[in-house]
Amino acid sequence: MNTKKWLAVGTCVSALSMFSACSDDNPANPPDPGFSSSSVIAPTSSSDNGSSSSIDNPTSSSDISVSSSSVVNPTSSSSNPEDVVVDPNATYMGVSEIMYNAPKGSTLEWVEVYIKSGPDINDMLGNKLRLDGAVSFSFPPGSLKKGQYVIVTNDVNLFKQTYPSLPASCKVYGPWDNDPKTGTVAKLVNEGDVVEVKLKGEGDVSAAFSDAPPWPSLANGKGHTLVYRGSGSEASANSWGPSAIENGNPCVGDDKVLEASTIRLNEIKPYDLGVSDGWIELYNYGDAPVDVKGWELESKRKDKKWTVGGTSTVVPAKGFLVLESSDAVFGEGLFLSDNGDEVYLYEVAAGTRTGKETSLMIATGKQSSGVVDLPGGTTAQGAMASETKGQANSALKAGPIFISEIHYHENEQDLNDVEFLELVNKGTENVSLVESINNTPQGWKIEGVNMEFAAGDAIPAGGKMVLFSDSLKSKESMLRSRFNIDESVVIRFYAGKLSNRGETVAVKKPYAKNADGSGWFYQLSDATLYSDRWPGMTDADGKGKSLNRKDFTTMGYGYNNWTIADPTPGK
Repeated sequence: MNTKKWLAVGTCVSALSMFSACSDDNPANPPDPGFSSSSVIAPTSSSDNGSSSSIDNPTSSSDISVSSSSVVNPTSSSSNPEDVVVDPNATYMGVSEIMYNAPKGSTLEWVEVYIKSGPDINDMLGNKLRLDGAVSFSFPPGSLKKGQYVIVTNDVNLFKQTYPSLPASCKVYGPWDNDPKTGTVAKLVNEGDVVEVKLKGEGDVSAAFSDAPPWPSLANGKGHTLVYRGSGSEASANSWGPSAIENGNPCVGDDKVLEASTIRLNEIKPYDLGVSDGWIELYNYGDAPVDVKGWELESKRKDKKWTVGGTSTVVPAKGFLVLESSDAVFGEGLFLSDNGDEVYLYEVAAGTRTGKETSLMIATGKQSSGVVDLPGGTTAQGAMASETKGQANSALKAGPIFISEIHYHENEQDLNDVEFLELVNKGTENVSLVESINNTPQGWKIEGVNMEFAAGDAIPAGGKMVLFSDSLKSKESMLRSRFNIDESVVIRFYAGKLSNRGETVAVKKPYAKNADGSGWFYQLSDATLYSDRWPGMTDADGKGKSLNRKDFTTMGYGYNNWTIADPTPGK
């Protein structure tokens, strides 16, 4: 099989080879850092889409924001990092369907894999085809042809019982590998993670899933699977939708996906007792007005629903509608708490939900929360730096903890090199990474690498923390020597794996627990969706360089917020 090559098209370069020679980066056999002393390193978005192009000037390091102007204009094909030319002679893998939370208490989980483009695979084992990330599985000998689908599940017998009428070409494998922490078959965490498909040891596609906004709630234990819509990055929620068929449709191509709503929960202001009643702003990115009368709004935190009524319920095309929470439009009045929430708006027709929905995560605090647009049709949610009631959104707050360096693909020529993340505290106060909520301790998390902090973990004001794979826990002293990390810099370890292809990595702070006690609500301190397709940054893709943050006035979305340099963890 041919070595894969991506040709990235951008404004700074005409064509960049995005892959070097393939090598096996199996985390089960990590390179041993520190054995070689010679390897030690010395010290834009348009105004009619609900997001404006302005950015607030933060007055302190704890009030930092991101706007759609800080990323590449998604309408500009010449500067879009997703504009790539695919080698027709190479094989590219895809993930087309995920069941991460089966309905009715079933423990069944599965991932559907296929050849997205290129030639057939004559031998899956010989070509090192495997799953990594949220779950691990090495495929056995055997061929995989274009148009054929492969299922990898936690329980083969339960899968076949659930889907007794599978196509003859369907291949079902499992169970996937055991979780090293529990010794039992690994589980797809409902809160979200990344499934990576690797070919010849290289990350070929990274497919994300999550139960939080803006991911579709119907795939979260409500009888539907997540289905890839056929375009866009598999790491983005915008590229996925709930299956039109209950329980999904494994091993069948061109799966039907429930249509998305053109109405967006664009900004929500929680109530502040004695000051204001709060409001909800809807944005319609469609070409026709939409009447939301009769639609249902749901608060996950309060476990309560409201029906939209009243007379002013039409959202104009490419326009806004502000619903005051105390208005008769909500009958008894809608009061969304400033303690944070996950809010969903469902389309209702003839008294029945259609499956179309929009959702928004409300951050804890008095400020409003909203959505900004990012390159390639993706979006980001979070607390707003300033309220923009009835207008295009401006900027998201971020910080004080930021992702400052990402070494996501080890140097192919340096057997001692390892991946890592670096965090920095840009605030003026020390930050404990465990919160006490109703006398219950809960750690901050790093989405994308399966990391949760424990008691005593903290980052001092202006300080840094370096995160490595937990397969290297016993080699902390070697890591410090390898990268010349000062003893004052804290090192911690994560259970997951950074995708060589690109994925969302987010720093999340817990602020509340679900009403039913089943899980926690989180708000973002920082996030990025990095990519090996970022133009001008190919040397971070297995060639010895890392992504280094150059702009802390925004969240980490967009390649113009990063530069490439030698790895300097803890510096």
